[in-house]
Amino acid sequence: MVPGDSGWEDEQRLIGSAFAGLAAGVLLLDAGGRILAVNPRAEELLGRSAAAMVGAGAHELLHRSPDGAVVPRARCPLLAVVQTGRPAWGASDAFLTGDGRTLPVRWSAAPIVHGGRPVGMAVLFADIAGSSAPVGSEASQVSLLQDLTERLTLVGAITGVLSETLDVEEAVDLLGPLLVPELADWVAVDLRTPEGDIRRVAVLGPAGRDATLEAWRGPLPPPTALSQSALVQVLHGAEPLVLGAREMAEPPDAPLAAVQAGFLRALGATSAAVVPLSSAREVTGAITAVRTGAGRPFTDGELALLADIGHRAGVAIDNARLFGEQRDIATAMQRHLLTELPRGPDLQLAARYQPAPAGSRVGGDWYDAFPLSDGATALVIGDVIGHDLQAAARMAQLRNILRALAWDRHEAPAAVVARLDDAMTSLTDVPMATMILAYAEQSPNGPWRLRWTSAGHPPPLLLPAAGTLSRGGAARYLDAGQGLVLGAGGDPGRPTGTEDLPAGSTLLLFTDGLVEAPGTDLETGLEELRRHATSVAEYPLEEFCEQILRAVPPGSTDDTALLALRVPPDTRGIRSPGADARPDRRRRLSR
Repeated sequence: MVPGDSGWEDEQRLIGSAFAGLAAGVLLLDAGGRILAVNPRAEELLGRSAAAMVGAGAHELLHRSPDGAVVPRARCPLLAVVQTGRPAWGASDAFLTGDGRTLPVRWSAAPIVHGGRPVGMAVLFADIAGSSAPVGSEASQVSLLQDLTERLTLVGAITGVLSETLDVEEAVDLLGPLLVPELADWVAVDLRTPEGDIRRVAVLGPAGRDATLEAWRGPLPPPTALSQSALVQVLHGAEPLVLGAREMAEPPDAPLAAVQAGFLRALGATSAAVVPLSSAREVTGAITAVRTGAGRPFTDGELALLADIGHRAGVAIDNARLFGEQRDIATAMQRHLLTELPRGPDLQLAARYQPAPAGSRVGGDWYDAFPLSDGATALVIGDVIGHDLQAAARMAQLRNILRALAWDRHEAPAAVVARLDDAMTSLTDVPMATMILAYAEQSPNGPWRLRWTSAGHPPPLLLPAAGTLSRGGAARYLDAGQGLVLGAGGDPGRPTGTEDLPAGSTLLLFTDGLVEAPGTDLETGLEELRRHATSVAEYPLEEFCEQILRAVPPGSTDDTALLALRVPPDTRGIRSPGADARPDRRRRLSR
């Protein structure tokens, strides 16, 4: 990360806050010796700004021998820290300052280990000749370095977990364990709801804590603006505050202040820090960090660190809320765009759309069914690349174009999809999509027939009539008609598959959210779906679809669409002249 990169200023501010209380300079280096961050004391001692140092090699920029000569890289004890994975110390080296002077320094370095291997190092240094405090004895150096690496671990953990979640509750749940016991004995998190109310959503204490104290969670009184309570003031945008015994003993002047005072008394608080959960848009809540031991008040450096953590958490919560609002709009838009299925006396149709789980992004899955001018019924299932409102808009574009092309001419599904592929490239911003277009048709005296083409989509699943399953009939995937995905440059040989649909059979079209999840493979998912669909094939079609949704793999982060068709049973008492040929067709279906 270098100056100008997204998030660099936040990283530098958080590092500076974490180590602002140290009298020594701090350099954070990666495994190659490049400077990732510095604390304010390092800037002061070296006469260089953080922006001028971050991204540069510490050895080349700073490290010199006492006489000012460049230390050969192969003999640099600093760089050896990552190679050996062991701490190192130096008492007679020099660092080059911004104005060209050599600054005699004593330094200590310790590796930062992640996943069992060194990924960087933390360097503590002080001016030997100046008035700044020395790094100290080997024991004090070890203590300082231990504190330093612990804070680095905390900074890294908070940065990682808060940047990975798009769920408000998850962000709050992850925050408490990162602060207790590293920075506080107890932590309370209060959030402002979308309606403007305040709720205490989390109370977390040390191991072996009195669980009844967590009952302080729940709705809180409104934050009266005139109150002088630290919590009320922070919720209205005030700066972070530290409370000692005197401040906590002041009589409350508002209902929310009374609740907070009671909470702190119940914990036996000796020091408390209240910081806002803030973003560029608003203050979304507050963190109250509490210490209960004597002689451990929060320092200015710790308050600054908590404030930066509160800012990061506030941004994460605000992003999660914005994501949730957009996701709700996209889901509603997508549901609105999924058309009502045609009704008729013959074929039964049913469909379902299930959004992705909370915290995941809405995809571009859709289904459609509509009558064609020649009496056939068109069936569509598809998945457009993209997320949320973008995906819903792209899905609508593709659906509308496909409807027009399918109605325009009486031609095979493959020909329609080939024209759709051309139109998609020229008329839309859809980069890629998978889909199946199928026609369900019936000849005057013959069986129902399916003609379809697939553009890189999971194959349709055909289940024989429920009664035939017990007599050896088998559910199977229709693998014919497979062509390239839309947006791959065209498919001149796009095929059309053809299959007779036995009386009472069920056809299932679905998107990959029904068979794929992180850590699973497609073949396993398809086999699980086949077995599950076979077990519920006798259900009425609407209930069949409900049962199918239960097959969504655990851990799935995708949305799911499915479209099911059931062929009418053969209830004729007299078989048509063409019925003699049907046993052969049934045998072909079962092969």
